[in-house]
Amino acid sequence: MRTNIKYLVTLALTASSLMCFAQANISPAKKQTKTIAITGATIHVGNGSVIENGTIVFSNGKIVSVSANGQAPVDDVVRINASGKHIYPGLIAATTNLGLAETESIKATLDYQEIGDFNSHIRSIVAYNTDSKVPATLRSNGVLMAQPTPQGGTVSGSSSVVQLDAWNWEDAAIKKDDAMHMTWPVTPRFRGGFGGFGRPQVSPEMLNERTQAAINQLTSFFAEAKAYSEMGKAEVINTRFEAMKPVFAGKEKLFIAAESQKDIVAAVNFAKKFGIVPVITGADEAYLIIDFLKDNNISVVVKQPHALPNNNDDDVNMPYKNAAVLANAGLNVVLSIDGYWQQRNLPFMAGTVTAWGLDKEKALSTITLNAAKVMGVDKTTGSIETGKDATFFISAGDALDMRTNKVEQAFIQGRDINLDNLHKQLDKKFSDKYEAEKK
Repeated sequence: MRTNIKYLVTLALTASSLMCFAQANISPAKKQTKTIAITGATIHVGNGSVIENGTIVFSNGKIVSVSANGQAPVDDVVRINASGKHIYPGLIAATTNLGLAETESIKATLDYQEIGDFNSHIRSIVAYNTDSKVPATLRSNGVLMAQPTPQGGTVSGSSSVVQLDAWNWEDAAIKKDDAMHMTWPVTPRFRGGFGGFGRPQVSPEMLNERTQAAINQLTSFFAEAKAYSEMGKAEVINTRFEAMKPVFAGKEKLFIAAESQKDIVAAVNFAKKFGIVPVITGADEAYLIIDFLKDNNISVVVKQPHALPNNNDDDVNMPYKNAAVLANAGLNVVLSIDGYWQQRNLPFMAGTVTAWGLDKEKALSTITLNAAKVMGVDKTTGSIETGKDATFFISAGDALDMRTNKVEQAFIQGRDINLDNLHKQLDKKFSDKYEAEKK
């Protein structure tokens, strides 16, 4: 009996210690209480302009003024001298599963994909995990907002825009259900065969038939959903069709993942039939149909430049140049990165784009104001302008260069956030260890 009691006590203590180890030790910042004035910095507004020796004054989470050579108020104001430093708007991670995944090898921590092809009723915001260890590592590089996005199926569900310093998803939400996400059906680029695995050969004709069948299903779904949205209050609620109402009403964007020029054109024309102006994501071959995209007022969310081309005969450098080619042609371009933990490299991806033909301030816009525009939050965030949220960070050097990106202080809606994270803690832990051994 005593052995059993000892075993249970040991088990309880072990579980308790594991729980303590797993607890987050970085609390969200408290609400801003005093007016703050930051002086002397180079302010990268986010809309393409730069203010030298600028002053930012913000109060109650909102920017009160932004001026060149401005003087800080003489009232009871907290002053921060940022001479020689740079201030940037909070960077925005678009179309990411941040907060919906924690450990890729543990299925129980993955919550970004549902079973089925038509999941318009799925809302990523309710699954967003504010206790994730990952957002803190992003904040340290200036990524202060994100768009957690569901994946999988043909219609994946709704994303939302969140800020990355919150107690729960309700606190985190900047805009709930900002966009519905879907993937345009495509014909696989490979053909099946026996190959020693006993698989029957699949002809190109059969693959095309499957793709057309998927497009027909998608068209039918949208047609029924649109009819449902126009008939007023339904006696029986269809949750999938109900979730589509804001899309047809223009209150929620439609993001369509499409890569090839043929698929992009088909996806845009499909959306036009239902009175929708979509946002195209992926867009590997968008540079081939720039005039078409401009004529239809299409914004594009392009993938990270550190990638290989899709086709053997493509320019090997096209992934690096894609964003610059599109932005320089006058399109609204947003830069994104696949996955979640990689989002900390977002500013450096924008830096890569500058090396391949895009002005540095325009590159900054691809991860700030342009992103805010496609998400419908540009009136409150995305740039450092009077009346917007005080969400920005101070860097010792150029934030788009990994050699000089050193985020010293960051504010989210005026709150001075903690820039500590697990990576920094481990670095200190083992630095202390080896320093002690040297002595």
